[in-house]
Amino acid sequence: MEALKYIWEGAIPLQIHLHESEVTTVPPPPPAMVLAPRIGYLPLLASQIKPYFSSTLPPGVDTIWFEYKGLPLKWNIPTGVLFDLLCAEPERPWNLTVHFRGYPRQLLIPCEGEDSIKWCFINSLKEANYIVNGNTKNVMSMSEPDLVELWRSVSNGDLEAYLRISSKLKLGGTGHENVLKSISTASLPGQSTGEMDIAGQPMTGRIPVRLYVRNLGDDFDNLEDAPPVNNWDDVSYINRPVEIHEEGKCFTLHDAVRSLFPELFIEKATTKEESTNVIGEEQSECTEPLDCTKTEERGPNFSEEHLQSYHPSIKLVRIQGIEPKCQIPFSWVVNNLMNPEYFLHICVFVSVQQVRC
Repeated sequence: MEALKYIWEGAIPLQIHLHESEVTTVPPPPPAMVLAPRIGYLPLLASQIKPYFSSTLPPGVDTIWFEYKGLPLKWNIPTGVLFDLLCAEPERPWNLTVHFRGYPRQLLIPCEGEDSIKWCFINSLKEANYIVNGNTKNVMSMSEPDLVELWRSVSNGDLEAYLRISSKLKLGGTGHENVLKSISTASLPGQSTGEMDIAGQPMTGRIPVRLYVRNLGDDFDNLEDAPPVNNWDDVSYINRPVEIHEEGKCFTLHDAVRSLFPELFIEKATTKEESTNVIGEEQSECTEPLDCTKTEERGPNFSEEHLQSYHPSIKLVRIQGIEPKCQIPFSWVVNNLMNPEYFLHICVFVSVQQVRC
């Protein structure tokens, strides 16, 4: 619960500049300083930003949108994900430019205020439900007041209200309703020897994942030297569920990344000396799936490199602003770092000439 609270209370300091084409006063207004919730969406900041800049705006109809280093920002991607993806080295405060005119409809899908964001959220919730259960009836059967309260809990950052309403979705292995059960019974388990969710049940099934792959092209010693994203075509945006089948084994984040990138982790014939550098389709760099109960019992042939890195081409894996070690149990990642719409958003920086996804 403590980790989940950190995620819900997490915010990014923004320094927001009004675009010069919309400044009608001299001197121009100073930038606005705002804390943006990680799990929120940029247009939801309009109620804070618009009054600050209203006296300088030219006549016209307001449609808020943001850009970063010339790149119009997709409003349907959570703010924290945008920050993790576009700032290879975290920039604090994050300098954004806001527009109220000239919405780039050729680049961004239309946003008609909070209603558009709410329905985008609910549609993502349906999609996650379908991935987990094979249908969307759990979301479709929710009453309109429950859906409204669910969205209000997200937009207001009210974790307690969210857990109470979202428990009705019964999305099993994804964990949030199990968090609520654990809180109500005060029965959070200690460390487990198997792949357990936070309520102590074996985690199996399909985990909804949204994968954002930023290809750096060249190999940079320092990620802050990486060029900015100039076009959304430079980012691969993929919905690719992670399937967990084995009970009793510690399915790690490394295993999840391997399943998300079959293009990189290709099985090939190798010599015995090379075998620790290649991941097969069904095995990790060691010769059997990593068992959390046995990591300290491995002999000298066990490669410590397996516990430290994903793949030479993967330069960074970032989730909720965190760069987790690859040996962390995937169940912990799912139960603690998942977004409110039940998707786990993973940002990956790779250095390859071409990744086919």
